[in-house]
Amino acid sequence: MLKLNRLLFATSETDVFIDRLAPTPHQRETLVQAKNDIRDHLRPRIRAATVAVLGMDKAVDPKFRTQGSWSYRTCIQPAWQPPQEMDWDFGVYLPVTVWEDNGPPHKMAKLYFTLVEKLLADLCTDKGWELITGKDTCIRIQINNWAHIDIPLYAAPEAEFATILEKSFSAQLTLDSARGALVENAAFGEIAEQEWADLDHIVMATRSGEWKSSDPEAVSKWFLDRLKEHTDQLRRVCCYLKAWRDLHWKAGDGPTSVCIMVAVAQKFEAIRGRDDLALEAAAKTLANALRGDIRAPGIDEGKEDFNKRLNPAQREEASAMAITLAQQIQAARLKPLHAPGDAIDIIQSQLGLRIPMRTDLIEPDSGNDAVRSVPAREVSRPIVRATTAG
Repeated sequence: MLKLNRLLFATSETDVFIDRLAPTPHQRETLVQAKNDIRDHLRPRIRAATVAVLGMDKAVDPKFRTQGSWSYRTCIQPAWQPPQEMDWDFGVYLPVTVWEDNGPPHKMAKLYFTLVEKLLADLCTDKGWELITGKDTCIRIQINNWAHIDIPLYAAPEAEFATILEKSFSAQLTLDSARGALVENAAFGEIAEQEWADLDHIVMATRSGEWKSSDPEAVSKWFLDRLKEHTDQLRRVCCYLKAWRDLHWKAGDGPTSVCIMVAVAQKFEAIRGRDDLALEAAAKTLANALRGDIRAPGIDEGKEDFNKRLNPAQREEASAMAITLAQQIQAARLKPLHAPGDAIDIIQSQLGLRIPMRTDLIEPDSGNDAVRSVPAREVSRPIVRATTAG
């Protein structure tokens, strides 16, 4: 038997699977610069339009927030570039002075969406980017041939923003110089992640002109709580499974990233020092979950099905492929010590060539970790029948 965990993650190595999945410094810098350009372009222009275009009683500054995989730190380089792309989810939040029963004034939704899209069209012309129209829940900007930025538009009561701003700027007083970037971001309307939980009422503007109830904080907070519970191994396993998904669904029509994350995190069990065993167990969990709806009681009271993209046939196919992943990891682990290359070949067939061909990272396995990774099960007490001595 073999230990394969160091192929995936090793504190003493810098070129193993998790490292090869991470965005490069250039990719990150490109996306951050584009995000900042969008923020700096929109901030003064939205403020100027809040009274003249949106009909608000006073000018207000929009706020901005990085969401999704970049906030969870689960963004990876896709297996196929193109057609697969990296993305950055950058929410624009409008503090609204007038809040009716179910959100801002109804007509403001269409005005807000149209306003921001027009402002971004001007920016795209200046930058040579492409504005992608047609999506109902966000505005997409194609910044190059390998990345895009999605910009959903939210609104929340101005009074609630006042609360989080006060907390955010109070927290800045304790920041040291090593974290000065957070101070700069707040000055430009980006607020520290932990403060967003204080927004109780959030709605999203749609292209069709409706306000849709939406709280991206719900998923973020839920997942971050699971990370505290299960350690950073959960984050890495989610990245491995996203890489597996990208490899086998080149067209991008497989399980969504949030579907994988929610399914795995609900029943995850950390196995210290054994990402291979944790991934194998998570693949089994995912296989079971993909057969049906995937809901989390702690997110929107379990109302949202995170597996809604897949129809019944696609769910069965995805489940079968996750089972194959688990079986193949086990088959690789069971290879004899003299055949580490065969084990790597098997893992590469499931996770791709970014698994390094490094037989020196494979170690013998006594099997104790695998035994400890099996959760304890309650069994019935044995029946002891009465006997007669003599």
